[in-house]
Amino acid sequence: MKFEKYPFEKLTELLEGIEPNSDYTPSSLTIGEPQFDTPLFIQETLKNSTNLLNKYPKSAGEDNLKEAMIKFNRERFGVELKKSEIIPTFGTREVLFNMPQYLLFDKKEPVMAYTNPFYQIYEGAAIASRAKVYHLDLTPQNNFKPEVNNEILKECDLVILNFPNNPTSAVIDLDELVVWVKKALEFDFVLINDECYSELYFDEKNKPVSILNASIKAGNPTFKNIIALNSISKRSSAPGLRSGFVCGDANILKGYMQYRTYIGCAVPLPIQEASRVAWEDMEHVKVFQDTYKKNFEIAKEILGVEIPKATFYIWLEVGNELEFTKELYRQKNVKVLPGSFLGRNGIGKGYIRIALVENETKTKEVLQRIADFQTNW
Repeated sequence: MKFEKYPFEKLTELLEGIEPNSDYTPSSLTIGEPQFDTPLFIQETLKNSTNLLNKYPKSAGEDNLKEAMIKFNRERFGVELKKSEIIPTFGTREVLFNMPQYLLFDKKEPVMAYTNPFYQIYEGAAIASRAKVYHLDLTPQNNFKPEVNNEILKECDLVILNFPNNPTSAVIDLDELVVWVKKALEFDFVLINDECYSELYFDEKNKPVSILNASIKAGNPTFKNIIALNSISKRSSAPGLRSGFVCGDANILKGYMQYRTYIGCAVPLPIQEASRVAWEDMEHVKVFQDTYKKNFEIAKEILGVEIPKATFYIWLEVGNELEFTKELYRQKNVKVLPGSFLGRNGIGKGYIRIALVENETKTKEVLQRIADFQTNW
């Protein structure tokens, strides 16, 4: 198998040999990794659970963790899942890579479609599955929302959406998601929505919905062909916990669960305990929501960008994104990610992605550097 270089490796190569301005403290706004401490109650639970290290974890996850994740879906989305409709996972990255391989293994000529630009694991899964790929391009013309193309969708075995979206911050509403659910049923493809940014929203009245809500509204309460993924990484500033879940169609998950027993992705029990208390608690999430909202308010003031409904990304149009990235690093000692590293076929060209994952003070100082640079760009 031959995989594309990861965006961050491409960035290292792009900036190689450039001497950044030492008058500024180095700043990197490239990776979607929250730079905030994981809440103490989660840390303490992890520390107090080390006695469980003498036991093998179940691939299926412990019941108490499943119950916490079911509670989260009930309280957040109003969806009541059965235990057969959810599997705790070792984050969601591993699911996004191995679930397509499981789903497509028996297909003679597998076909995938996914949003473009994208999280590169989608492409890696397609390569590992030997799948033909259709890109669902996200552009200013379609408000960074994928267009329904029946000619493409009737060929597909698997479609991956990612909303709220990384990197564009676009959000799809309930009725728009219903259309995709109906297409999954009409053309009999599996539809996955990667919902890892669903909890980083800024308006309680307009918070993102789940593909599960859309499935129910579409008259598909058993979630046939529908899969949702979510993670604790952004929600709880705990990417190191590697705690996520996959939920939806019980028939798909039954076979996928058997597959998982072979690949060694069982979550260690202390991590399950820490994850359980994090999934059960909604209050600590509000602290991070407020922090990211403040960062966007700063960005609106300094860069003139609109505050999105969710995520912590700015998808900023800059012209020549490669030269912009190099010169910004050279002159202001700030690293950002060129949009073309996140897309294919020219999608992402002309944009940079900025991750607002720092505290308010640092965010304000670094964004001002970017604004000063833009003045003369």
